[in-house]
Amino acid sequence: MTEQGIPPQRGNNLDPWYSHYAQRTSGLAASEVRALFAVASRPEVVSLAGGMPYVAALPEDLVVGAMDRVMREQGPVALQYGSGQGVPALREQILDVMALEGISGSADDVVITTGSQHALELFSKLFIDPGDVVLAEGPSYVTAMVIFRSYQAEVDHVPMDEHGLIPQALREHIARLKTAGRRVKFLYTVPTFHNPAGVTLSWERRLEILEIARENDILVLEDNPYGLLYFGERPPAAMRSVEKEGVVYLGTFSKTLAPGFRVGWALAPHAIREKLILANEAAVLSPSSFSQLVISEYLRDADWKGQIDTFRGVYRERKEAMISALEEHLPELSWTNPNGGFYVWLTLPSHLDSKAMLPRAVTELVAYTPGTAFYADGSGAQNIRLSFCYPTPENIRVGIRRLANVINGEQDLLDTFAGTGPLTAARTNRTSANPPTDLR
Repeated sequence: MTEQGIPPQRGNNLDPWYSHYAQRTSGLAASEVRALFAVASRPEVVSLAGGMPYVAALPEDLVVGAMDRVMREQGPVALQYGSGQGVPALREQILDVMALEGISGSADDVVITTGSQHALELFSKLFIDPGDVVLAEGPSYVTAMVIFRSYQAEVDHVPMDEHGLIPQALREHIARLKTAGRRVKFLYTVPTFHNPAGVTLSWERRLEILEIARENDILVLEDNPYGLLYFGERPPAAMRSVEKEGVVYLGTFSKTLAPGFRVGWALAPHAIREKLILANEAAVLSPSSFSQLVISEYLRDADWKGQIDTFRGVYRERKEAMISALEEHLPELSWTNPNGGFYVWLTLPSHLDSKAMLPRAVTELVAYTPGTAFYADGSGAQNIRLSFCYPTPENIRVGIRRLANVINGEQDLLDTFAGTGPLTAARTNRTSANPPTDLR
């Protein structure tokens, strides 16, 4: 065993260099979301799995026009290396974007990254030592956990309910870890239209969680890709709006413009910002000048707020189609009903396993993400993340109907082996009810 308690790596027949890798690579594994993309790309499969934005709702001329103007007016700059912190004009414009969530700040404290995923990786590189503990909601964003594990951190999941992360549970987890002599480095949270659960942390809880973090000297990493994609009432302001020194805020244009640009950002306290810039330069030298200038041009000349409102309408229609289909085909189950974002979190009967059921779903030409992908400890077998962002409303209805066939077929099979009913037993007389949203 190594000093960190990790078994030594040995070579294998598939990879003769296996024993040469750094120990931290043991935390790298293909996520269940990534593995699904190959299947989901088949045209006959309705994919309710990946969180791909519906970029077709973005008028082509808006982006093409911005690209054309950038190349005609700033071509040599757009194709050149740039600053490790990012284009100053875009950093100023990002302040206007964050202001919609109640955030005020300085462009000097904004660091442009190659998507917010890159910011998450840089932050983890700066803060995580082997054996550290990262607190995160249970469930939590799948690729964040991949990153944390790649730096040999332990992810400790704090329970959620329909109002988001539970403050009392957070207190209890911190106390338990301190008693055990463990070092908690930070709290990672997606407080608004959570991925994968779809719930939103209430304002009262945001304030209480920030107070808990201050009391325990714990930094908060607020990841907010979906905050502007609300369907009705605005969500609470960002946590960063009331706490500047104890919160690092991550944002992105992937959900409100297009992921292909790979432009995100971090807003950080001054000292952390300096280290993020150094880490950014070490990793990529500089983020893409071309992508930044195109987005800056778009924000300057296009009705970007109106375009975000268009996206809200698109995703609202898809969410309503999914909820309606669930009520029609799976009324006996429960799920969350988000007011924004991309995801619905479905809860299965306790004796069904979403991961084990996935091959049958693919055979039925529907894909989803099993709940086990969103827990570091393998929990979540009773849950499914359903993404409504990309398929058309009609395909969503088809997908949910196919999913219902899978779930009911699995249930009937278990009933048969339990001696409680025939394999082909009809499932009738279901009583429709409003599903609870409690995730516990």
